[in-house]
Amino acid sequence: MMRHLAFAIAVAFGGALVAPAFAQQAAPQAAAQQTPEQVVQEIAHQLDTAVAGHKAELQQNREKLVGIINQVFLPHFDVDYAAILVLGQHAREATPDQRTRFAKAFYNSITHRYAEGLLSYTNGAVKVLPFAGDLNAKRSVVRTQVATGDGKTVSVDFVFRKTASGEWKAYDVVIEGISYITNYRNQVDAEIRKVGLDQLIKNLQTQGDQALKAMEQQGGKANGG
Repeated sequence: MMRHLAFAIAVAFGGALVAPAFAQQAAPQAAAQQTPEQVVQEIAHQLDTAVAGHKAELQQNREKLVGIINQVFLPHFDVDYAAILVLGQHAREATPDQRTRFAKAFYNSITHRYAEGLLSYTNGAVKVLPFAGDLNAKRSVVRTQVATGDGKTVSVDFVFRKTASGEWKAYDVVIEGISYITNYRNQVDAEIRKVGLDQLIKNLQTQGDQALKAMEQQGGKANGG
C-alpha cells in the first residue's frame, strides 16, 4: 500500500513535512483572510500551473522541483508546530538548537525523498471536497481526493489550525486514514531511543533521504510490514 501512496505524499504531505522551519517565508497578506478550503484550492491551482506543463524540465532538475514544493506549500504550513509534533515527547527534552537542527535535516530529507512523486502530477489531480462542519481554530479538516499517476484515487485530508497571527495553516496530512505526523513520530521515537537525538540529526544531515528511507524500512519491519 505504501508504494501506491508515494505520489499522494509528494502532493499533500510534502507540504506539511517538506520545508525546513529555518526557511519559512511569510505567506501572502491575503492568506490571513483565506479559509482552509481556499488554501487547499490555491495549492491545487498553483500545482496545475507549476508542474503539469514543465515535467520534462523538472525531471532533469531536482533542485528546481524541490524549489516548487517549497514555493507552493511552504507559506501554508505550520512547519514549526509540525516539527514539535513529530518529535513528540522528545521535543520537551530537546534544546531549541536541537529542535531547529532536527527540523532542517528531517524536512530536507523528506523533500528529496518524495520530490519526484510530483512528476506524476496532472492538471486537476486534486479535487477539493466541500467543507463540512464549523471551523475550529485548533483542528479543522479539509478533505480532498487525489488522482495518482497509476489511475488510483486516494483520500487526502489536510488538518489545519489557526496561528497566533490569524492565518490558517496546515500541520498534518492524513492519507487513507494514516496520519503522517503520527507515522513519523513513531519512527523518530524508535530511532531516538536507538541512537539518540544528536546522532539521528547527524544521520539525516549526512545521509539525507537515505537515512530517512532506512528509518522507514525499520519502522515497517517493527510493524510487521
